[in-house]
Amino acid sequence: MFASLPNFADFYTEESINNGGIECLRFLNEIISDFDALLDEPQFRCITKIKTIGSTYMAASGVTPDAGTNGFGGQEPRSEKERWQHLADLADFALAMKVTLMNINYQSFNNFMLRIGMNKGAVLAGVIGARKPHYDIWGNTVNVASRMESTGVMGNIQVVEETQQILKDYGFRFVRRGAVYVKGKGELLTFFLKGREKPAALLGAAVVPLPHQVLENS
Repeated sequence: MFASLPNFADFYTEESINNGGIECLRFLNEIISDFDALLDEPQFRCITKIKTIGSTYMAASGVTPDAGTNGFGGQEPRSEKERWQHLADLADFALAMKVTLMNINYQSFNNFMLRIGMNKGAVLAGVIGARKPHYDIWGNTVNVASRMESTGVMGNIQVVEETQQILKDYGFRFVRRGAVYVKGKGELLTFFLKGREKPAALLGAAVVPLPHQVLENS
């Protein structure tokens, strides 16, 4: 997942009123720190923050070795719904980031919006560098997720059809955007993730709904 703040560039200024840009960066740090704080929530334990690139937040799910937080570490075979639970958690995280930013905007009288791209699939992960070694992930999955962000629309979470097909089984709602040209991939059918109808696919576990989730009346 890549989540950017496209209008932060318009907000950033190095004028003296902002102490040469320091105040702008201090505010960006508050936003990123609030996103980081979401990772302390139990439902997001399977999500790993990779890095920030300027005002873009990069995270991935299912890359941890804990067999209980992704679908690939256990000895027993897992169903497709169990296998992709971490992807549903990542989608919940993206939606929770939007709610967090909305609250920040309300308190600070700003109008920042996220542009988010997500994708599913295998990645290559590792630590590189002799000095200041850095954990990172690579691969086609990462590249497409990045393109979903860069070709997206502010305020929306864009995914390709394969990701949409998996997440819709977890109760997520989508709006079809249509074919989008992606460099190196040609035209891809994409969708905007709009929310979640119910905390579905939780494998019988009790859960407290997040602000963007709507529980169905029994």
